Amino acid sequence: MEKVYDKCCGIDVHKKVIVACFKQGSKQEIRSFGATTRDLLEMAEWRKEGGCDLAAMESTASYWKPLYNILESCELEAMVVNAAHMKAVPGRKTDVKDAEWIADLLQHGLLQASYIPDKDQRELRELVHYRKSLVGERNRELNRLQKMLEGANIKLSGTVQDINGKSARNILDYILTGKQFGSVEYDIMYKNRKIAHNLKASKEQIIDDLNGIMSPLQRKMMGILLNHLDELNRHIKELDDDIDNFMKPEEKQASQKIQEIPGIGNTSAQAIISVIGTDMSRFPTDKHISAWAGMCPGNNESAQKRRSGKARKGNELLRATLVVCAHAAVKNKNTYFSAQFARISAHRGKKRAYVAVAHSMLVAIYHMLKDGVEFKDLGADYYNQFNRERKIHAYLKKLKALGWEMPAAAAGAF
Repeated sequence: MEKVYDKCCGIDVHKKVIVACFKQGSKQEIRSFGATTRDLLEMAEWRKEGGCDLAAMESTASYWKPLYNILESCELEAMVVNAAHMKAVPGRKTDVKDAEWIADLLQHGLLQASYIPDKDQRELRELVHYRKSLVGERNRELNRLQKMLEGANIKLSGTVQDINGKSARNILDYILTGKQFGSVEYDIMYKNRKIAHNLKASKEQIIDDLNGIMSPLQRKMMGILLNHLDELNRHIKELDDDIDNFMKPEEKQASQKIQEIPGIGNTSAQAIISVIGTDMSRFPTDKHISAWAGMCPGNNESAQKRRSGKARKGNELLRATLVVCAHAAVKNKNTYFSAQFARISAHRGKKRAYVAVAHSMLVAIYHMLKDGVEFKDLGADYYNQFNRERKIHAYLKKLKALGWEMPAAAAGAF
């Protein structure tokens, strides 16, 4: 087999030890290093002295990141490869054998590099990931708050729409004082605009819903939970500002551009751009980015028979964000996404339909960023433009099966 690289290095990465196999023609040298910065710099210097062209390593948890950062700062070429794409022969599993196997595959050009963005984009991803984690923790705390209120027989969720809103918080602060919530207290809070004037619930219903039985221990626990919610809200707001300040002008412009697509808001747009970036030249076609993101069916074919192909794993943040945007997009009944969802969910189920809509949204984002085109919605009647007569006859056939007879005057038109 032809050798692509004469001097290359295969690296087996672990938490505390790194085994490297440096190949130079038919010769090879194997060395072990620690995982500290000093050891990684020593390995980088060893690569420089040998004139290594390229190094490859497995994407082992997050242990590859320190080594990749060091090699990147030393301006040394390196690729990170999916471990599933370079499994060794069973029964030959040691750190040294793994390093040799990676080096051998790399030398013959049999490895495909994973997409690793530059350092600035990786840091932006970390900010967005952390914000997503804090938002998830806030939602869990809000669920705990709801359970506590139900345990105290306080039906706040039936009174206000947003349990994390200003009206709900003002009401909870008053309840935590231990005083009874009555008509006088309601009038004072309503006059001072501590209770919103557009609540659907009536004054009597609000008073009845808020008069529960809360023990001192429940009151203390709820106070701690509300303080935690305030802290989380403060951190999330701070992260929103940090993300906005950290994004480059072209990233902000791309984020604003893709918000033209129904269902995509500012937060979701920032998350999408943090994952895929603004340079679409790394993806030759929209099919490549869809396969990379895990938003299209996988290949499962044998004996010329196409089987059900489960979508492969992609970037978790990107997939989750696109599916959430798809849920929002299909609610607008005047869009193509709503028609696509209705068409697919009828025979494939809602979950697959949401993924299909998310796939279409990713394809639109790709062409908007690569070709610089504006988003154009195909409309809710897009599918009705095809095979109109066949669809009319099919619907008439169903109506006839239900016992409906077409009037004689209208039958002549068909």
